[in-house]
Amino acid sequence: MDKKISAEQMLNDIFTIVQRLYNEMRSTENRSSNHLKVFEIFAELGRTLVEADRASFWRWDKRAHLLITTAATGTEQIVISDTTGLVGQSLAENRAVVTNDPYNHPNFNSDVDKKTGYVTKSILVMPVSNCHGEVIGAFQVINKLGGNEGFDETEDTKRLSIAAFICGMALESDIFLADSQRDKLTELKNRFGFHSDFKIRYRRKKVSMSIIICDIDFFKKVNDTYGHNAGDAVLRHVAGILESKVRTSDSVYRWGGEEFIIVLEGATLTDTASTAERIRLAVMNSVCSFEDIDIRVTMSFGCAEIDSKLSVEDNVKIADARLYRAKESGRNLVVSD
Repeated sequence: MDKKISAEQMLNDIFTIVQRLYNEMRSTENRSSNHLKVFEIFAELGRTLVEADRASFWRWDKRAHLLITTAATGTEQIVISDTTGLVGQSLAENRAVVTNDPYNHPNFNSDVDKKTGYVTKSILVMPVSNCHGEVIGAFQVINKLGGNEGFDETEDTKRLSIAAFICGMALESDIFLADSQRDKLTELKNRFGFHSDFKIRYRRKKVSMSIIICDIDFFKKVNDTYGHNAGDAVLRHVAGILESKVRTSDSVYRWGGEEFIIVLEGATLTDTASTAERIRLAVMNSVCSFEDIDIRVTMSFGCAEIDSKLSVEDNVKIADARLYRAKESGRNLVVSD
C-alpha cells in the first residue's frame, strides 16, 4: 500500500478534484455524457477523503432490483442483485457497514477478486439518500491506504459522508430526470425519453437503426365497451408483450395514447419487419384478462430505417405514414415500404 499522505497534500488533492468537478459541470462538450463523468469525479473525491485505494458509487434500481455502479475506480461497470454483497446489506439496514476482514464476512462477494487477482483488505459502504430520506444508492471505498489498520467506522464514515451527501443530491437529480422520461402506467419510456435517446444515442450510432411505430386497433372500442380501467389493463398487457419480443439492445416507448415506438439496433428493414410481424402475431394470439373478462386486440405496424441526417420528427413521420397505410388496408398488418 502507498504511504499515508499529509493533511496538506490531501487538502490540495481535494481542491484539485473539486475544480475538475466545477469545470466538468460548466463544460458544453459531450454534455450527454457529462453526468457520468461527474459521478466518476465524485468517486475520486470519496476515495481521496478516506485515503482508499478504490471507490465506487452505486445506483439502486428498485424497479429491476439491481445495484449498478455509475462510477468505479479500478474496474468496469458492475451489476448485481440488490439483496447481495456488503452494498446490499448497507441498503437493507440503512447504515454504514465496515469490515477490515472481508474474506471472513458472510456478505462479502469475492468473485471480482477471483477474476482480477485483486486482494481486498478493508471495505466501507455508506447508504446514500435523497432529500426525503429514501435510500437511492451507496458509496463504497476499498482498502485503506497507509497501513493495515483498515477503516475507522467513526472517522472515515464522517469523512466519506461529504462525498455521499453530494452524490445523493446529484443522483436524486439524475433519477428525477429518468422518472420524467418514463410512462407511469406501462413503465415504458415515454415520448420525452424517446426524444432524449434519439438525440443522445441513435443519431450517433454507427450501426443501422430501425424504428417501428404501432398502435392498438379500435382501442376506443375497448374503453367504450369495458371502461377506461380495462383500457389501462390492455395498454399494460401490450407493453409487456412488446418488451418481451425484442432484444435487450432494443428499446420500447409509449408514444402516446395507444401508440408505441420500438427502436431496433443493428437491424435492417427486413429484420425490423420480421420483428413487427412476430409481435403482431403474439398480440393477436394473446388474451388480456381484466376482472374475469377476456379482452383480445390486434395491432397495426409501420416500419422504417432511421436516417441520422433527418430530425426525429421526420424519421417518425416516415414510419407513421406506413402505419397509416396498414390501418387503411384493413388493420392488423405490417407495412415496411
